[in-house]
Amino acid sequence: MRRQLRATFARLPAVRLTGFTRWFIGKREKVWWVAGGGAALTLILLSCSSFDSSRALLAPPAIPGAEFVGTEECATCHEALVKGFVSATHSRLKAQGDNAKSMGCEGCHGPGSLHVQSGGDRSKIVNPRKSPDACFACHTEVRAAFNLPHHHPVLEGKVSCSDCHNPHKGDAVKGGGTSLPQRVKGGGIAMLSANGTCLQCHTAQRGPFVFEHEAVREGCITCHSPHGSVNQKMLTQRNSNLCLKCHFQQQTADGKIFIGDGDHTTRLQQGTCWSAGCHEAVHGSQTNTHFRY
Repeated sequence: MRRQLRATFARLPAVRLTGFTRWFIGKREKVWWVAGGGAALTLILLSCSSFDSSRALLAPPAIPGAEFVGTEECATCHEALVKGFVSATHSRLKAQGDNAKSMGCEGCHGPGSLHVQSGGDRSKIVNPRKSPDACFACHTEVRAAFNLPHHHPVLEGKVSCSDCHNPHKGDAVKGGGTSLPQRVKGGGIAMLSANGTCLQCHTAQRGPFVFEHEAVREGCITCHSPHGSVNQKMLTQRNSNLCLKCHFQQQTADGKIFIGDGDHTTRLQQGTCWSAGCHEAVHGSQTNTHFRY
């Protein structure tokens, strides 16, 4: 009996090897494809993640003849701004080694040596409020949006990035979930909500309305692209598809399209919801539950 067991165990490795060999021969083409694909994916990931972390990924604004002095030097005059900058969205920018100097104040305002030597000459430093190119150095997609047919007039110099954004303290979007007092367009300080940022200029949409459109509570950007759009009024959709994102349509009978409790079969052919003479008061109405004037 013992001799039989020993003989059986002695044959097991050979049996396993033979079984694996047979499986490999039958599947070898698939195995090579999987192995080759895995190796290729690994090389792609390594090539994407391997870069020199000391090089500047984004170039700060240039000031001819000026050098970087570091945020500590800026704090000698702008102490309050530097102190609050710790909480700012922009303070999360990081860089390695000497490049870290350009990630503070000078990342947006340019190298400050000439500004410091001149005792604060404003012509020796970049003011992003007057030069949106300082912001576009990082926010390249926003520059593209301002070139769309319908946009906020930033490139025309009528509006600046800082009218809506706070680069020095708290969330970069004014009113973006904070209760910090923030400077509003035209001067003064207010406790802005997210919508309050837009309502600084768009006062006609402020309300209060007797019949309020719930979408307004969700935020202006529910319907509008804040920087620019191919659609009039900077809408995210050009027609009734904008409304149908929230107001579902149902076809409960042949040839009939219902939205809410009303038959919209013929109305949808007359134009957009707000231009067909039905819901002109899209932000809210003082007289009508269906948002009519």
